[in-house]
Amino acid sequence: MKALSEGRPDRLQPATSISRTQGLWLLGLFCGISVLLAMGGEAARLAMRYERAAVFAGDYWRLLTGHLVHGNPAHLSLNLAGLGLIAALFPRDFTLRQWLIVLLASIISIDAGFVLFEPHLQWYVGLSGVLHGALAAGAVAWWWHETKPLALALTAVVIGKLVWEQWQGALPLSGDMPVIVDAHLFGAIGGAIAAFGICLYSQRWSLRR
Repeated sequence: MKALSEGRPDRLQPATSISRTQGLWLLGLFCGISVLLAMGGEAARLAMRYERAAVFAGDYWRLLTGHLVHGNPAHLSLNLAGLGLIAALFPRDFTLRQWLIVLLASIISIDAGFVLFEPHLQWYVGLSGVLHGALAAGAVAWWWHETKPLALALTAVVIGKLVWEQWQGALPLSGDMPVIVDAHLFGAIGGAIAAFGICLYSQRWSLRR
């Protein structure tokens, strides 16, 4: 167990350049899709944003596309910057398949949270909730792959931000844009759970070999 806390053991995650490229490719795909949808303008945003009434009426695709459209160019730019940060922090921590699991778990967690606990939320757009899921997943992965001080520091930042948002609302850097901070919380929960399952499964699989 000592090796797990003091380094990045290759046995838990594939360390090939192909795996690293696949993970970054997925983040780039999200970036590209978001930009293309932004080019569709207001019509695309209205047709694809999460709308509670529309979802209950059968527009189930909005549960996915709502995370890919944005309110304005500034909102899109912040989310793309967030994608870049994720790519820089976690270039080797997950394979393409594992990133898909993390992102899907984050989306499902956010959507379930909206439907079950946010009846007054009429609509939502943006990728920030999913980004928080990816960030939380990275923090979990660092407990397996990085030193304890680094893992603890990142975990403290993630939890501290979530607690602040629940207590005081969105951080000042959000500007005048309305921020649904519960999306960040729901996304982080989903991403953390998925990452814990991935890391635990990878560890058990490596021990069987």
